[in-house]
Amino acid sequence: MSPLVSLFLLHIVTASATQLHPGYYLRTCPKAEAIVRDVMKKAFTRDPRSLASIMRFQFHDCFVNGCDASLLLDDTPTMLGEKLSLSNINSLRSYEVIDEAKAALEKACPGVVSCADVIIMASRDAVALTGGPDWQVKLGRLDSLTASQEASDDVMPSPTSNATFLIDLFGKFDLSVKDLVALSGSHSIGKARCFSIMSRLYNQSSTGRPDPAFEPKFREKLNKLCPLDVDQNVTVGLDASPVVFDNQYFKDLVSRKGFLNSDQTLYTFPQTRGLVKQFSIDQGVFFKAFVEGMLKMGDLKVDQPGEVRKNCRVVNSHLPNIVT
Repeated sequence: MSPLVSLFLLHIVTASATQLHPGYYLRTCPKAEAIVRDVMKKAFTRDPRSLASIMRFQFHDCFVNGCDASLLLDDTPTMLGEKLSLSNINSLRSYEVIDEAKAALEKACPGVVSCADVIIMASRDAVALTGGPDWQVKLGRLDSLTASQEASDDVMPSPTSNATFLIDLFGKFDLSVKDLVALSGSHSIGKARCFSIMSRLYNQSSTGRPDPAFEPKFREKLNKLCPLDVDQNVTVGLDASPVVFDNQYFKDLVSRKGFLNSDQTLYTFPQTRGLVKQFSIDQGVFFKAFVEGMLKMGDLKVDQPGEVRKNCRVVNSHLPNIVT
């Protein structure tokens, strides 16, 4: 981890309740949440898979300089943004859905609703629309004036991460072991590329052998879906019900059928195994813990200048003069 990012982690703070609260836009843009939900419903109808990516936007945004929509900024001649970072390139998609929601908000309430808050609302909606819990989100964030590909590369975990690394990482953001396990349940929906599993299938820990944690028949299935000569952009469901937000993800971990190493490690590691078992048995307990984790993660911020962007991809000072 670079000194710059280490310094950032020391200065990350939690937004106070007076800054962020439910109903923040009730007076200035009373239909804000309904507008975002409507856009998300349409996106779900067009492509159900898009919601899985959008749901993970909150994690990928908030862990890098706080929840400030830095993730959404396009590269410029003087700035490498986060979209092409190692954890995001060829992984996150459906940025255009956020663009659609922001355009609808700008039409209804110009210059009022931040892109950072759109991410928070859309992530919540992605969970609710695929069968998961619904909850009140706290709003009132500002959008960053810059982004950093280096910060994203240095902070975001890889699919090969183990539980010890993940516990330490989440702890830096004051997120507990329970938060880590619950938020990993975001992999209840969506798919991942074969690229993310090749070392686990064929060369775990540089042994030239597969991960012994695999259930044998599941490993054979993955060998067929992701052979050594596969196009590594081929995608496979992260759990057995990849379009429904439920606790199947945890049931799969207990059955040793987790897809990513960073998933299965939560069951093989003693400190997290009990929570995985609990969530696999009681979906309600998982849902409650997931909501608590999302709310805590949504409070992450860094004290830095911000604005309400008119276009989520560009800071306002870089917009054409015709935009007012």
